Amino acid sequence: MPNPVFVGAGVAVITPFIENGTINYKELERIIEFEIESKIDSVVICGSTGEAATMSDEEHLEAIRCAVDTAAGRVPVIAGTGSNDTSYCVNLTRDAQKLGIDAALVVTPYYNKCTQEGLYRHYEAVASVSDCPLILYNVPSRTNVNISPELLLRLSKFENIVGVKECNLNQVPDIYSICGDRYNLYSGEDGLAIPMISLGAKGVISVVANILPELTSSMIHSFIDGDVKAARDAQIKLIPLVNAMFCEVNPIPVKEAMNILGWDAGPCRLPLCEMSEAGHRRVVETLAHYDTSAVAEFLKR
Repeated sequence: MPNPVFVGAGVAVITPFIENGTINYKELERIIEFEIESKIDSVVICGSTGEAATMSDEEHLEAIRCAVDTAAGRVPVIAGTGSNDTSYCVNLTRDAQKLGIDAALVVTPYYNKCTQEGLYRHYEAVASVSDCPLILYNVPSRTNVNISPELLLRLSKFENIVGVKECNLNQVPDIYSICGDRYNLYSGEDGLAIPMISLGAKGVISVVANILPELTSSMIHSFIDGDVKAARDAQIKLIPLVNAMFCEVNPIPVKEAMNILGWDAGPCRLPLCEMSEAGHRRVVETLAHYDTSAVAEFLKR
């Protein structure tokens, strides 16, 4: 097994926007600083939660630069560089690695609905030009494409493909059965992080860690350190928050929650819009059951 990029919880960090739609880099720095001080194990920038699909090339790279500079080597920075255009993905991955990222997160091509052979050639092209570790991102619910365990076995010859963020949890046992310990797996589902860790995954790339980074990280490390009950209790404790964070399309609820807590997360970019009144009430009611005092203390500075 290759060395993992991180072990524990990585935060799929949001991208804060000012009301005029531009990125609020100052607030992004503050959010990343809070996450690191709260013992998060990695920062994942420009993913689905970060609304990378709505960013210009310049914004995308500037957000990555902001994350790398703010982290300053304290935790690994993983940058989303995926696209449904292979040549674009290759170029973006090249540009991102020049900024000092620790790994690239490369989602399966979406919309095109390519075959497994097309997926193989896509990742072959990216792996062949990348000098940094690659984590593949398998999220069929968003892309309508699945990386099969058999395809992962074919891709195993590319040494720089070191991990998979896996959201199709039903196939995780098959991945281990077919590929052994070739890949470092990360759960892409907050609500099923501990079940996946129990099968051998190295951690979770988390949405709820934007709100409760220390609890999310300690949950994973509790299991790794052998305290299964503490990990189980933390997973169950987080379930209502997880469910609230996905009651509407991510990242609408998590940005709503962060605005409620006092961050300047701002709005989402179209085609994502503001949260419904019912959704807002659910988020407010759910947050009331959690200790978010660490956020309040940080924001007093």
